[in-house]
Amino acid sequence: MPEVRGDFISWLEQPERDAEQRVLARLDELRAALNRALMTGLEDFQGHFALYPRGAGYARHFDRLIGSDVRAISAVLYLNDGWDDEDGGQLRLYTGGGASVDVLPQGGRLVAFQSDRFEHEVLPARRERMSFTGWFCRRPLEGFV
Repeated sequence: MPEVRGDFISWLEQPERDAEQRVLARLDELRAALNRALMTGLEDFQGHFALYPRGAGYARHFDRLIGSDVRAISAVLYLNDGWDDEDGGQLRLYTGGGASVDVLPQGGRLVAFQSDRFEHEVLPARRERMSFTGWFCRRPLEGFV
């Protein structure tokens, strides 16, 4: 059976470094802006650092956990310097009707999408690939279905 995911992760529970605190503060600003503009009801963000060794990827999937509607918006911040097309490791977002969009994991790029709407995968990379990945979460919508 092929491996579903080939990355190593480290959850960010309590940010200790200044850079971690600044990233989380900016993501919280984004959360507040999404709530104001789109009335999304996002309450917090949970995330982890992901390191993909050379040749590793992540099979096609949705970020919404089975039986849970808490993860609303997925976000990926790329931490790779000097990334080129030939390095691989693109995020492939399936947009419907057999179509897809590939996003190059260039350092500083932030990609966000609805967790339950866009199936996606990480294509194998030809060099080590790093990101900070997580989810804007809301309260469970139990009783409103």
